[in-house]
Amino acid sequence: MNDSLLWQIRHFVYKHFADTTHPPSVDITAAHFNISSEEASEYYKELHNRHAFFLDLESTTVRMANPFSGIPTDFSVHANGKTYYANCAWDMLGIPAALHTDAVIEAICTESNETVEIQIQNGNLRFTNYDLLVHFPLSFSHWYDDLVFT
Repeated sequence: MNDSLLWQIRHFVYKHFADTTHPPSVDITAAHFNISSEEASEYYKELHNRHAFFLDLESTTVRMANPFSGIPTDFSVHANGKTYYANCAWDMLGIPAALHTDAVIEAICTESNETVEIQIQNGNLRFTNYDLLVHFPLSFSHWYDDLVFT
């Protein structure tokens, strides 16, 4: 396995997320790098094994490339005229940071099912009428025990 190509593929996946709000398929990645889909799948699996991103179980579909989510979640981030999904409260703040842009975040509070809006302007959090607390039920060392649950 070509280590240089491995990290180029990782960069491509993240850039594709940033540009389109969703991950590229293995076939799109294969075509971009002029490699076979089977070879691209092996690179995806290796990146998954290295925790560079997280694949859906039993497939090569990128489920998470932190802070981006490949599926809709309770954490939507509106930035640059697009809507991204974050994997968790931590990642919802990571998307504007990764994109170096302002954003409006809508998060559904687990406890109350209420939607909370947070604005990121010039790197600063802005919200009103909220007393927010983010709770992580598991320590980071256990996140990969069940990343989808975490």
